[in-house]
Amino acid sequence: MKNLFAFLIRHNFIFAFLFFLVVCVWLMVQHNGYQGSRVLNSSNEVVAGVYQSAANTKEYFSLRQENEKLANENAILRNLLRSNYATIPLKVYIRKDTLYKQQYSYTSAKVVNSSVNKRRNFLTLNAGLDKGLRQDMAVMTSDGIVGIISNVSENFSSAMSLLHKDVRVNCQLKKDGSYGPLVWDGVDYRFCQLNDIPTHSKITKGDTVVTSELSGIFPEGLMVGTVESYERRPNESFYTAQVRLSADLKKANHVYVITNRFKNERDSLETANQKQVDD
Repeated sequence: MKNLFAFLIRHNFIFAFLFFLVVCVWLMVQHNGYQGSRVLNSSNEVVAGVYQSAANTKEYFSLRQENEKLANENAILRNLLRSNYATIPLKVYIRKDTLYKQQYSYTSAKVVNSSVNKRRNFLTLNAGLDKGLRQDMAVMTSDGIVGIISNVSENFSSAMSLLHKDVRVNCQLKKDGSYGPLVWDGVDYRFCQLNDIPTHSKITKGDTVVTSELSGIFPEGLMVGTVESYERRPNESFYTAQVRLSADLKKANHVYVITNRFKNERDSLETANQKQVDD
């Protein structure tokens, strides 16, 4: 202990310098927006790089499961491609829809970090501006939806997961179209709540829940989960359903980021309409 004190006293000027250096950097970051943003972006890049290395190790042990998922997806995609064609006697296939516009495109990415035990949970993806990702893009896995892009850097992006207190996604019952907002109550990462389901809806346990066109971010019909239970709470005229999420957000690895090519056009039109209403 005596030697430790002697060492500290002998090199006190070094420790004093380091202390004041840290204080100066902290003051600069706190009171200068540009420097603060640069330090934050740099630290995010370093942390994201560490997360990616850890994720690569984790991915190695789940290759078999991921390969099975990819094989199933390829089979589904082949079926979908075949359904766009009609058979004629010469066994030649022609497209049913010869004139169309593509509204949605998909970019693959890997989850390099995620959380499920906070009130605001995020996923970090290894794709960013370099892959064309932007804020407010939808994120899904082969099992179902998982979140919405919130921040983007050059090579990485972060997404608010469904397990985030500020995320509300308009979803609907597949069988009759009854819709409402999907939210998380912060209790169990496997479940979210579908609110405001009309009482005239013939909801039952096991009903499939999918995304609604009203979400404005997710394409209609994407898998969300299944109804585990439902109830009509006191003084409410709607059902609240407990929905078991089809995507396991604790094991999310490979994801798809969805680009809606018509989103800006739709948003501009709806903003103009709202402005007319306000005026």
